[in-house]
Amino acid sequence: MVVFNNAAKIYGIGDTFLTWFDMDPYSHLRQDNIFYPFADLADWRMANYLLTSKSSMSALDKLLSLATAKKMPLSFWTAKELRSRAEILLSGPCWNSRIVPTIHPTKEHVILYFRDALNCIELLFNHPFFADKMDYTPFHLFTTAERIVRVFTEWMSSKSTWEMQSQILAGATLCGVILSSDKTNISNVCGSRVAHPLQISLANIKMSVRNKGSSHAFLLLALMPIAQFTHPKSRMCSVLDACLFHQCLDIVLRPLKEAARIGKMMSDPIGNLRYCFTPLMSYIVDTPEANVDRYFTACEVFRLSGVSHPFWSDWPLAQPSRFLTPEGLHHWYGEFWDHDVCWCIEALGSAEIDFQFSILPHITGLRRFSKGITKLKQVGGRTKQEVQRYIVVVIAGAADPDVVIAIRALMEFRYLAQAPAITSVTCDRIHAALQAFHDHKAAIIKGGLRRGQQSKAVLEHWQILKLELLQSVAPSIKQVGSLLQWSADTTEHAHIEVVKDPASMTNNQNYDVQICRCLDRYEKCGLFDTAIALCTAHEPVDSQEQELDDDDIEDDERADEEEGNVLEDIWAPKCQQADLFKIAARLSAAPANSVPRLLHTFVAGSTAIRLNYKPLLRRVSIDTVAEMFKPPDLRVALGDYVNRGGNITQSFHTFGHQRQSPPGVQLPFKELDVWYKVRLQQKDYYDPSITAHIFTVHAQPPDDSASLKYGWYDAAIINTNEQWKWPSSGLQGHNVIIVHLIMCPTSYRRSTNPFSGRPLMYSQRLNIIAQGNNLVEHTTGLHVLKKAERTSGCPLADIFPLDQIRSYAHIVPHFGREVDNRFTSSNCIEHSHSFFLNKYFDKDFYYALSTD
Repeated sequence: MVVFNNAAKIYGIGDTFLTWFDMDPYSHLRQDNIFYPFADLADWRMANYLLTSKSSMSALDKLLSLATAKKMPLSFWTAKELRSRAEILLSGPCWNSRIVPTIHPTKEHVILYFRDALNCIELLFNHPFFADKMDYTPFHLFTTAERIVRVFTEWMSSKSTWEMQSQILAGATLCGVILSSDKTNISNVCGSRVAHPLQISLANIKMSVRNKGSSHAFLLLALMPIAQFTHPKSRMCSVLDACLFHQCLDIVLRPLKEAARIGKMMSDPIGNLRYCFTPLMSYIVDTPEANVDRYFTACEVFRLSGVSHPFWSDWPLAQPSRFLTPEGLHHWYGEFWDHDVCWCIEALGSAEIDFQFSILPHITGLRRFSKGITKLKQVGGRTKQEVQRYIVVVIAGAADPDVVIAIRALMEFRYLAQAPAITSVTCDRIHAALQAFHDHKAAIIKGGLRRGQQSKAVLEHWQILKLELLQSVAPSIKQVGSLLQWSADTTEHAHIEVVKDPASMTNNQNYDVQICRCLDRYEKCGLFDTAIALCTAHEPVDSQEQELDDDDIEDDERADEEEGNVLEDIWAPKCQQADLFKIAARLSAAPANSVPRLLHTFVAGSTAIRLNYKPLLRRVSIDTVAEMFKPPDLRVALGDYVNRGGNITQSFHTFGHQRQSPPGVQLPFKELDVWYKVRLQQKDYYDPSITAHIFTVHAQPPDDSASLKYGWYDAAIINTNEQWKWPSSGLQGHNVIIVHLIMCPTSYRRSTNPFSGRPLMYSQRLNIIAQGNNLVEHTTGLHVLKKAERTSGCPLADIFPLDQIRSYAHIVPHFGREVDNRFTSSNCIEHSHSFFLNKYFDKDFYYALSTD
């Protein structure tokens, strides 16, 4: 890594968050009671809960008037008293209002509600939660010491930060400003009330933190007015509205422009003074709101925009070609749903594509499309992401090969472009994927798949703005870093917190005023809670020890009470996904006599594996298990496993052994514990500090129900060669399997069984079928699999230690042009012999199979 010299210099000691807290007018009253204006911690926690709840004042009064509530030692007894105490808490940037003059008349006064933009940036820059989550100095990152292949990840790793740093004073610090604006509905059931929030954030905050809604890294800066002009021509009203929008932005952002021009001394989270400049780094908007310089000439002819002085015209270092960053939610997913999906529906027909989606093998935790996709309503970004997991395997073999290649190329483009770390080689692959689409897109026109939304007439042109914007993706990555950090996913979700929830507490009149007041109260509670947490960090916390052997994953999670993580409880998501790696580390570090001999949560390679503490079937005879799950040679396979040294913990097992044991082989155990599922979790492919989604591998036997007539057996990846490591090696040294049984031998009564400390799985191998000179199929870019068999015709299956499993795998039958209408999601795997290994079901899995 190469760091920019003489940047982000420290100029002395400034104010920390607690220093700011101590300057509060009521700080002298907190010398004896840190919780003032509340009595104690319990009083404050109750007050905080009530203040941040969605309850109205009348509902709070009813609650506080209950006999049970009166028995509590509270310092307030009415909602009015509670809120009056909240008013004297530590306050963030204050809200202001201003009447904005307009040349043309409007039905009502245009009122802008906003906060000081520079104060908002200072609050984020000084917040203690971001102390170890910020970058201050531009850097160049390379894959090797030879500095040949460059890596673009955080904003500070991009070319633009290096260029801007060289244009400001030596020793100064860049504080990149992120803006986001998009209209959102604030009336859920009826009415058409719309708000236009403008949010602000800091590009220095690392993207893994900033992109989490629970980090509260985006603050509401302003509520942009939505004026109703009285001009008789609607087209002219749109022009006036655009002018008003830029006029208001100019008012709100003036402090940031001044700081970008002359700089501002600000304190970082640990109290170091830095001389900061505030260039505009990203403006996250949907396409209709973006006004780009190169469009001005063409727009002027048709009078599409009357904005002669856009808000960025006097903002130093602000360049539209740089800060109008490509945006995944509206641009990429919008293009996918509005065009790619429509082409696929035209190619297969609505009934056929719905049927194929309905019979896809289910992935636990991900959405099923049991009724297809053509009749979906109110399709959001989450749904579009779910659909794109399966679209390639659905159209494979059914659509024209060139159409499949074109769709797959755009899928590759989106997946590669969304990586949090992108090398210069990956940029070339992104460009190549887009070029592959252009090379094969003629088949879409030729097949009559591109049609107008209203008329359904065949279109023979490619005038698609969102498709055109894809050309700028690869260059933008080099200029601003990974584009994942500039997606509107986070800001769209923040609309719930900063607009919709506060609006739901209003009386449906004067929304803007009440939203601002509600947000101010929420922010005061958050700041006070942060200060209390920091002030009481060294005080002992009363807590009861949890047992290590609990059944539910959520119960395994415990709060980290170290001072460095004291704010995690406040700012972390309320419903967090379990971290199996932490659970496994705690169990392995515990005294030997406090945990069972069989660890139910452990780490193997790069994968954390979790079995339920209690097996679903306990102490079942081997013959009974064989009858339930119907493996043809379970006892023989167990005998071969024992003979290969299955009791040795470090032994590594592979496929391909000839059966050596006789059918009636005697085993050193007679009974098995059986589980119907195992959970797998991996680290993020690019950032090992982040845990990925937990996937569940099912191995459930057949029963009489229609949905489980053939059982539920999921596919997985197992490691069969110790020299290759998942996920960096991809499928090298690994096999794709179908897991048919998860078990563990049990001990005899009053005896010790050397095999009872290592869970096992009975798995059938899937062979990769070479496609000519390639391992992947040409049109889909996917591996084609086939069930492996022995020379006798029996399935090639064997016993493996569960710790050799590495990942969940999604296999989909190769349906071909015509799908048997007798197929269902529960029987298609059983009755198919050829499969696709669907690498698109998960981005981390895709990256593992598509390394540079």
